[in-house]
Amino acid sequence: MNATYRHLIHCAAAAIGLALCFDASAASPPKGIEIGCSAYTFRHLTAFEAIEKTKECGGDVIEFFLWQKLSPENPKVILNADLSDEHIAALKAKLKATGVRAVNAYFNNAPFQDKGGAEAGVRKLFEFARKLGLRGLTGEPAPDKLDLVEKMVKEYDIQLCFHNHPKNPKKPDYLNWDPKYLLSLMDKRDPRMGFSVDTGHLARSGVDSVETLKMFKKRALSVHLKDVKEAKPESGDLPYGQGISNIAGILAELKRQNFRGHIGVEYEHQSDQLLDDVKFCIRFMRSHLAAK
Repeated sequence: MNATYRHLIHCAAAAIGLALCFDASAASPPKGIEIGCSAYTFRHLTAFEAIEKTKECGGDVIEFFLWQKLSPENPKVILNADLSDEHIAALKAKLKATGVRAVNAYFNNAPFQDKGGAEAGVRKLFEFARKLGLRGLTGEPAPDKLDLVEKMVKEYDIQLCFHNHPKNPKKPDYLNWDPKYLLSLMDKRDPRMGFSVDTGHLARSGVDSVETLKMFKKRALSVHLKDVKEAKPESGDLPYGQGISNIAGILAELKRQNFRGHIGVEYEHQSDQLLDDVKFCIRFMRSHLAAK
């Protein structure tokens, strides 16, 4: 039996299970929880197309990443803090036309690289987020930059969602995979500073996402929801419920905590059935979050 056929059988079985319990298309999550996609799932497309795919898959919100091409009409324009007011207006019009809301954007750490001009670069990033109407920004600033970030969070009233990538034996100095270390970074920080919890990267690092959420509590501001095959840094993504991430348990814990934020489907590994996988994942979220 080939992998594609096994995938179809698994998805069909899971979909039947969901259908027996809920009409997932009609299910609504608890108030305050937003369901959508990370645009990185559709990184082979432009941001405009990622918005369209998010809508097609049943998502209400999108988290951008700041090195994606803007649109088929403007393939040389990159969605980042340098975006002109004209292109920001076009992006907002696209969001309005599709009914998808932009809530966050993942940035690389380029604004922090210029030691002499770091504040200007970070301010430009937050100003861009304000123009686009984002609630938060996601990244991994160095600990010695957190005072600067906190200053901007307070000034702009925009969240900083600190992200985690997998534990990497080749990079022993990288500690952001460790929830205890991350929590120490937020000690006594503004409550708008917290975490973008990547459940796939936690599972790849051998870390329990449910226990991490219990530890983070209100510091969990957003979620990159992933299910993965095994606890290895390179482990591939799977439709929810088919891997080791305990997606049902994660959603139950978010409900228990009265989580207020967005949960985005994020696939790092492309597949021939990407749209079907994302649609399934969104139905899975809606049905589990709507459960009594």
